[in-house]
Amino acid sequence: MKRGLMVGKIIKGIAGFYYVHVEGKGTYFCRAKGIFRNIHIKPLVGDNVRMEVLDEQNKEGNVTEILPRKNSLIRPAVANIDQALVIFAIVKPNPNFNLLDRFLIHMERQKLSSIICFNKQDIASEEEKAALKRAYETCGYQSLFVSALEMEGIEELKSILMGKTTAVAGPSGVGKSTIINCLNPEANMETGSISKKIERGRHTTRHSEIIALGNETYIMDTPGFTSLSISDIEKEELGLYYPEFRRFEPDCRFRGCAHMDEPDCGVKEAVERGEISRVRYENYQMLYREVKDVRKY
Repeated sequence: MKRGLMVGKIIKGIAGFYYVHVEGKGTYFCRAKGIFRNIHIKPLVGDNVRMEVLDEQNKEGNVTEILPRKNSLIRPAVANIDQALVIFAIVKPNPNFNLLDRFLIHMERQKLSSIICFNKQDIASEEEKAALKRAYETCGYQSLFVSALEMEGIEELKSILMGKTTAVAGPSGVGKSTIINCLNPEANMETGSISKKIERGRHTTRHSEIIALGNETYIMDTPGFTSLSISDIEKEELGLYYPEFRRFEPDCRFRGCAHMDEPDCGVKEAVERGEISRVRYENYQMLYREVKDVRKY
């Protein structure tokens, strides 16, 4: 079979193998050329690449070039995304607000908008939903409540994702996979046969994967996270990643106010008035002390 060059998108990567989807042609099982190791660049899920076809019948090839990236994220390790969707459960398990805020901080640092999706509303009380709404309605983040089990809110979620490439992330046990299956019931079918080429199960490997939902609409399913380090953030910059603080910072007596122990702090006064979520502010205090205590070298 004569070799040819094609342009496609990496939709999945496991153990040095890459699945490259070419519009109208299908998905190819590829290795990456050694040149990427030499220049210290690793192909990422979401990369648009140039691919050399080695065997058209068996859909095999080599990735020869990574095309220019619009952006790239360290965590999750993906490229060319428009927004992030972070999924937490309302109950079972109860949301870890500290972990949620860490994720939002990471997205703020990378100048990406985030949408918060709270699942399992069918088994949550109105009080529990109201508490979450109060905690995040002042932050400026778009939030929605869904039930993957009952298919509630799924159509609204689809409309939010339409026409964009969205990185989806969340801790284990919150129903992320179920929501993705609601969005596209055939999510895992396309690369299933190709996965047999690797001697490991698809469901035992931590990896990111792109799933097509419609015309120019993709989601990037990423491994569940249990912790997110913020050790590389300076304490002076932490407040920059809490967008709800900006409105009240001009009311602080001191320029460069840390919103911790200073008197006449506009942010703390806004917390007392209920204009800033107390949950968010208390997490900010915890994270501020954490980054302050990190020994910088």
